[in-house]
Amino acid sequence: MKIVIAPQTFKGSISALEVANAMRDGIELELEDAQLELVPVADGGDGTLETLVEISNGEIKTARVTGPLGGPHTAEWGAMGDGRTAVIEMARIAGLALVPVEPIDRRDPLTATTYGLGEAIKAALDDGYRRFIIGIGGSATNDAGAGMAQALGIHLRDGDGNELPYGGAALADLDSIDLSGLDPRASECEIMVACDVNNPLTGPEGASAIFGPQKGATPEMVDQLDAALEKFAAVVKRDVGADIRDMMGAGAAGGLGGGMVAFLGAELAPGVDIVLDTVEFDKHLEGADLVLTGEGALDSQTVYNKAPIGVSRRASQRGIPVIAIAGTLGDHYHIVHEHGISAATSIPNGPMTLESASEHAAYLITDVTRQVIRMLKVGGQVFGQKTK
Repeated sequence: MKIVIAPQTFKGSISALEVANAMRDGIELELEDAQLELVPVADGGDGTLETLVEISNGEIKTARVTGPLGGPHTAEWGAMGDGRTAVIEMARIAGLALVPVEPIDRRDPLTATTYGLGEAIKAALDDGYRRFIIGIGGSATNDAGAGMAQALGIHLRDGDGNELPYGGAALADLDSIDLSGLDPRASECEIMVACDVNNPLTGPEGASAIFGPQKGATPEMVDQLDAALEKFAAVVKRDVGADIRDMMGAGAAGGLGGGMVAFLGAELAPGVDIVLDTVEFDKHLEGADLVLTGEGALDSQTVYNKAPIGVSRRASQRGIPVIAIAGTLGDHYHIVHEHGISAATSIPNGPMTLESASEHAAYLITDVTRQVIRMLKVGGQVFGQKTK
């Protein structure tokens, strides 16, 4: 019997690789001859960097960059073990979580910048990396990647020939884009952007209207930022030749999705698909009889391109059953059964606090995995199916 073990991180508790190891231990207690393949996964959000670094025997690196408010910030990025792929999470560079709200709320999408992202990309380029996986969720910015572009040598100028200052509001004064200074190494790169929203750059469903308020934008600021992005899109179309205004996903991360396509020729794709392709998940599915997946909280939100659904979608296309093991089963979790997950269970073995469940997560995962396998054995005896 071949079982593929493909969980994601249990956020705030245990890494994807640790979850996979715990599941393996539970299976081995019941099935001595099973062929087990551990393929920890992620969905482009929290935990993606660590998961890809761990599974590839890579390393976590740091870079001194410009934070979302313009000050210095030390950010982590991942160097995968292949020696050519860098993993960068926007949330660690210019994320909303990096903007203090006490004693004064400093969220301000008018001035927040993606400049640090460009600096992180340069750091990876300096280390020889030419393939990038960039997760852009959780940003504090609304500048369409203008700061990133400037950090990489692109000039964004106003009508007087002056370089634009940081922030989305400055895009209203954009008069010209000069690509001549772009770091020449950028043309050597393959850049994949984990983008799980389909919002266009502007309009009622655009970056400013939908995501601006959570970044601190008032209704007046939303209008100001949307008009600035309209100007940006027009100048990009004229000077760069890229029509990003209505592109699906261009509005992700305050327009960063569109900016990365326009300036760097990036490919936008669901984060889970980028990760599954990177770890060659489909190859691991060949000849598999069962897939185990899981995440910290399995609920109705899981179906929106979270890792267990990406895993189950590919497995179900091959007729392979999928069982999910979660830290907790939330509201309406049964909907996952409509998306390829055959059965689901959670790890607590009695009343316990979240802190206790997190502290003993590895043991609990091993124990419940063992029970899952025992139940499959019973099913085999009752229904005449083999379990090894």
